Amino acid sequence: MTETTTPPTGFAVPGRIAVDAQTAAAWQTATLTEIRRETPRAATFRLAVPRWAGHLPGQHLMLRLTAPDGYVAQRHYSIASAPDDSGHIELTLDRVPDGEVSGWFHTVARPGDTIEVRGPLSGFFAWPGDRPALLLGAGSGVVPLMSMIRHHRARGLTVPLRMLVSARSPEELIYAAELGAETTPVFTRSAPAGVPVGRMTAAHVAPLLAEQPAPGWEAYVCGTNAFAEHASRLLVAAGQPPERIRIERFG
Repeated sequence: MTETTTPPTGFAVPGRIAVDAQTAAAWQTATLTEIRRETPRAATFRLAVPRWAGHLPGQHLMLRLTAPDGYVAQRHYSIASAPDDSGHIELTLDRVPDGEVSGWFHTVARPGDTIEVRGPLSGFFAWPGDRPALLLGAGSGVVPLMSMIRHHRARGLTVPLRMLVSARSPEELIYAAELGAETTPVFTRSAPAGVPVGRMTAAHVAPLLAEQPAPGWEAYVCGTNAFAEHASRLLVAAGQPPERIRIERFG
């Protein structure tokens, strides 16, 4: 489940993007069409949503499961896929211990199953591709950031985009095979030979702020509460204006 934190406004870049409340409030039936394993703990679930109105990278949706006895569980999940007209969206879910919804997806769900969804939700964390974007994520916090990277590639955008992503090990780096030159991984528990092990530090962030593009970065931070606080402090210490840091946190 995610919570979006809104820093102060009053700067020259676009702010919150309007969300169509009527569209976002309507529940739709989605059909699971594909399951792809990403890491030992994370998998991507592709959903066909014929009446999906489209989304922007960084937005999320509400998902609802209803048990045969009528019990209902709802969760917010970031959308991993880039906006397109395929009629499909993708969610990448970590399996959370004792998680009702993630547990169902990882142990019960099969292609052909149906789920209810509504959205897209949240206009604050959305990135339409119109400004330089500096992305910082940890663990499954990379999910909405990957939607931005996929959008950047699919549209052939030339606006600068860079990402720092933290994972415990190469085996737990979500989308590892898909990450490119725009991404610098940071490993906190184990790493390939010659790669330092440890938390994201000023040494990772400062060079990006020292030679930033005009008119400066719009920073997007996604991860646990602890990571969001740590990464935001690194950005501010390196010179990033606090009002140009957008945060989505969970846990």
